[in-house]
Formats: sequence, C-alpha cells, structure tokens
Amino acid sequence: MKKIILAAGLFCSTLYTAQAQKAGWRKEITGTAASVKARVGVSVLSDRDTLTIRGNKRFPMQSVFKFHLGLLVMHLVDEGKLSLQQQVHFTPEDMALKSWSPIAKKYPGGNVDLSLEEVLKSTVSTSDNIGCDKLFELVGGPAALNKYLHGLGATDLSIVATEKEMHADWDVQYRNWTTPREATRLLKAFDEGKILKPASRDVMMRFMTTNTNINDRLSGLLPAGTKVAHKTGTSDTNKAGLTAATNDIGIVALPDGRHYYIAVFVSDSWEQGAKNNRVIAEISRKAWDHLVARQREGL
Repeated sequence: MKKIILAAGLFCSTLYTAQAQKAGWRKEITGTAASVKARVGVSVLSDRDTLTIRGNKRFPMQSVFKFHLGLLVMHLVDEGKLSLQQQVHFTPEDMALKSWSPIAKKYPGGNVDLSLEEVLKSTVSTSDNIGCDKLFELVGGPAALNKYLHGLGATDLSIVATEKEMHADWDVQYRNWTTPREATRLLKAFDEGKILKPASRDVMMRFMTTNTNINDRLSGLLPAGTKVAHKTGTSDTNKAGLTAATNDIGIVALPDGRHYYIAVFVSDSWEQGAKNNRVIAEISRKAWDHLVARQREGL
C-alpha cells in the first residue's frame, strides 16, 4: 500500500511540475510578445509541448515565402521537370528591380547564365529578391505556388504576389500571408520527409542552415553551435515609422538530436529593427530553455 501511495505521489508531483513548466513558459513568452508595440504571432511545435500566440491569425510573410517557393522548385526537380544544373538566364531588365539582390550586385548588367542551384541558394540563403522572381517565372508564378501548397494541405496561407509586385504597392505584402500554426506544420512535414525526396530535402535544409542574411533572430540568443535551419522575412519601414513584417521561421535541433519547429512574426511594429529582432530572439530562447528542461526531466 505504501508503494502505491508513494508512486501516486511521485506521479502527481511530476504532473504538477510539468503543468507548472507549461504555465511558466507560456507566461514568459506571452509577456515578451506583449513588450513591443506590434502584433506578434508565435507557434512552437514539438513532440514534448506546443504553444501558440495568435496561432491562427494571418501575418504578412515577406521573404519567408522563399522557403515555400523552394519547396515547389525542388518538387519540380524531383519530378524531372527542372534540374539544379540547368542554366537560368538573367537579362538587364531582370536586374532593374531596386531591391536586395546579391545576384544583381555581382552581375549588375545582367546577360548572365547561372545554374538553378545557384539561384535557389541565393534566394533561400541570402533572400535574393531578383533571384526569387526569376524562380517564380520558372514555376509558373505565385498562383502555381499557391496551388501546390494548398495541394499539400497547407491551406492557411496565401501567396499571390512576386517581390516586384510587393515593392510596387505597400498593401500588397499583406496578401502574402500565413498563420504561425501553418508555418510550423509545414516545417514539420518538410523536415519529416513528407514533401520532398531525401536528396531534395537535404538541399533545402543545407540552404536554410547556411542562411547568411540575418542571424540575430531565432538563433540570436541560442547556445553557440545550435543547429538552426530557418528563413527570415523583413519588410521596409514606411514614412510613418511602421514596419509591416519582421519574421523568422525555423527548425531547431535540441541537444538530444530531436527537432522542434518555431515561427515568430512581428507585424505592424512601431519599434526599431533591432528591437523587433530582439523579441524574436528572446521568444526563441525561452522556447529552447523550456524544451531542453522538458528533455532533461524526461517529460
């Protein structure tokens, strides 16, 4: 009888600890999200715990959608309709978009042929806007991407505009949206090999892991050496001082090798860029600390 009572007590104690931890990290992350003058959406998905803040609300993606575009490109590679070795031609007109583009910086005059692999790497790893729109041309435009994603079951998102179209009209960026929950669901399906063949998944994972554009968001406060495969998205700031989107979505490896999926969207912010980045980093670290603690306790 004593053994039964002790076992029951231990179970109740463990359950109380788990519930307290859940309440604690939710309170901390909710507080961090509320600390900025912005609309913040969060989704954390793991086999140990989940959390959402405005998880089913729509947030403008900005360059986060380059992850989604990469999925379609590699799907077409899997089908033999595209090849990573095929050449992609850039004209002088292609380089005319006044926007972030390492490709245009390297080849300002255009009239250059680059491999599809190089264009995709620049688009995903460095968030190249001109490379992005060239990929849209290859896959059939935003409508084709939207149809592909919805066919995967990812229906809580919409992609209808290219980088050029977003640059032409401030309001258009809000038409390229996702929910935080959908972002993490798609990351999980991708990571688990449910979308692409293994070799194509590895290519995308490599490009996301070597994302050199912005590294002070999801990975900014994580322990050195933590493996993070991610895709950022950033809007301009308008004349009134409003930043429409500061985002990061990613796959994070825990010390035991398991992965969790996280998406943080900071929308319509009146804060400076560094503060928007910082709130993403702080939320990411709180999620990490909580899930590592759960791991160590075997919960």
